[in-house]
Amino acid sequence: MVKIGLLSDTHGYFDPGLVEFFKDCDEIWHAGDIGSCEVIELIRKTWPLKAVHGNIDNPDMRKEFPKNQRFTCEDLDVWITHIGGYPKKYAPQVKQSLKK
Repeated sequence: MVKIGLLSDTHGYFDPGLVEFFKDCDEIWHAGDIGSCEVIELIRKTWPLKAVHGNIDNPDMRKEFPKNQRFTCEDLDVWITHIGGYPKKYAPQVKQSLKK
């Protein structure tokens, strides 16, 4: 079983305590508002990373990380996006795709 560390809204700050917290994770998924390249560098020193950009991320980060990532992990359909909503209150783009 793959162990995933899930983050979002780091806004340029990667708390050093997260290294210990995520020590048993196989990879990190970041759901946007990364905030700085330094956060990405810190994560990539230890884990593979899947990430999407958020509304505060600069143009370089938007080039590197898409708005959405959709992939399969251990037979599960995974969709990472920033501000996707929640049941009964999904963002319009998410709601349309889920209906399909």
